[in-house]
Order: sequence, then C-alpha cells, then structure tokens
Amino acid sequence: MSTTPNLCHYPLGDTGAVTTLLTRPEWHPLQEQHEARADALTAGHRERRATHTKHAVEDFLYDYYSTRPAVLRRWHPGVGSRLDRSEQHENWRWYSKAQDGSVGFDADQFMRDRGDSVRFIHRLLTSISERPVFTGCFGLHEWAMVYRQGEHRHPLPLRLGQDGTDAVVERHQIRCTHFDAFRFFTPEAVGLNKLQPTRDTQVDLDQPGCLHASMDSHKWATKLGPAVPGDLSLDCFELARDIRMLDMQASPYDLTSYGEPAVKIETPEGKAEYARRQREFAERSQALRARLIAVTAVLTGAEVLS
Repeated sequence: MSTTPNLCHYPLGDTGAVTTLLTRPEWHPLQEQHEARADALTAGHRERRATHTKHAVEDFLYDYYSTRPAVLRRWHPGVGSRLDRSEQHENWRWYSKAQDGSVGFDADQFMRDRGDSVRFIHRLLTSISERPVFTGCFGLHEWAMVYRQGEHRHPLPLRLGQDGTDAVVERHQIRCTHFDAFRFFTPEAVGLNKLQPTRDTQVDLDQPGCLHASMDSHKWATKLGPAVPGDLSLDCFELARDIRMLDMQASPYDLTSYGEPAVKIETPEGKAEYARRQREFAERSQALRARLIAVTAVLTGAEVLS
C-alpha cells in the first residue's frame, strides 16, 4: 500500500486539502516495513560507526547531508493521511491530534515554521523538472575538486596521479551547473568552469541530468520532514546512495580498495558509460522529484503540473 498523499475524505486545515484515515491494521505494517528497510539501508554505516571506520564513498551521505539513521528510520504517513491510534506519532513534532483521536501531520504548523523553505523547494524542484537532461559534464566536478591540489579530501590514491589528473582537467571543458559542487572546486579550477554558479542562480541552473541535483532529492525530502511519506523518503535516500557510487567511480580516485571499477571518463568508452548511467539516474530522479513536488504543492496550495 502506498503512502503517497491520497487527497480524499478528511479535512486537513488551511491548506485546503483533504486526507484519508488509516486504521492501525493498515498503517502499522507500513511502519514495520519502513523500519526494516531503513535498517538494511544504513546497516553498513552503523557497523562502521561502531568501530570508527571511514568509508570514502558512503560517508558523504551522512556527513554532507547530515543524515541520521534514527531519523531516517522514523516512518511518516505524509501529508494527506491521518492515523487511527498512534500515541508514538502524537508526541512527535509537527503532529496534532484531532477530536476523533486520530493523529496526523500538522501542515499548517509546519508551514508557519518552514514555509519559506517549502516554497523554495517547490520552486527549485519544479524548475529542474521542466528542463531537459544534459549529460555532457562527465563528472568532471570531482576532478576540479583536486586540480593542482597537493592534499585531497579522501585518503585514496588518484588513479592517474596528480599530473595525470590535472592533464584530464585541462583537456576538457568543465560544465558544472551545481553550486554545491562548484563551491568545492580548487581556486585554480574555478576559472575553468564554463559557468560560475551561485546560490542565487541555483533555481536557474540546476538540471535533471546533474548527479548532485538528483542526490539532493534526499536533502529536500529530509527538509520536508514528516510531510514526506516514508516510502518516498527511503526511495530518495536509496537513489542518493546509488548515485554517489557513480559519482566516485567516475572521479579521479582509485576505488580498488573497495572492489569498485572505475568509470574512466577520460576515455570515449568511459564517457559513454557515464552518460548512459546518468540518463538512467535522471529518469529515476525525475519520478521522485514529481512526488516531492506533489507534496510541496499540497503544502503551498500550488497547482500540481500535469
């Protein structure tokens, strides 16, 4: 049973939407399934955390995005659903109890607290979804982050060494559109980028083929918190995890210590593989983005694009 917003049968407040009521026999199995899936997705990280072991690929999901396994494990029915008999949810932030005893996400209070963020997310995701997929960047943002740099973020060797890495950067046109990747470019690489993205131009530049814009679906799902159904939240996290692997396989780092083959974007074959997988991820991310837009549309009262 999907927990995607089902707008029928129950008043939801000032948002103008209506919702449905889930009985305990309906929602409790969904919660159990969500918790089991979340535990499986975060098992490796939790085991490594217990032994203080670093992972150059997957730690990004927890460090950069500040992902907390316990928060990811929390199941929410999402905006558009209320729960019959849930003392647990009743005590969580942005939930309220109705006169009939049902408990649900308090969209009005959430918008009072987070309205500006919701409206920005809606505007950004809608803009991205309307743009064509561009696949000509070949993951060179990761190369630009180590260009002419003696020290690197990850304790992994460079496949081609520093000189070989720098040569790849200098042979290509860097076309990064994503500010949160661009801001980590080395000073020497900044001027090599075709564009100069800023936070203010993010809505204008982010596009669905960008790996980092697609990984950010996890960030936006997290910021939307209990408004997002649990299955959608985990779908976004799983997408970010899968994309992160390609992000690092196509980087200048040598991942043989993790048993992962390189996507050698410095070669025609590597470029073709990267673009193919990039298109596949773009298709997955567009589907999840549409679901997130549906959530923000309910919250903002905006019209969902058909």
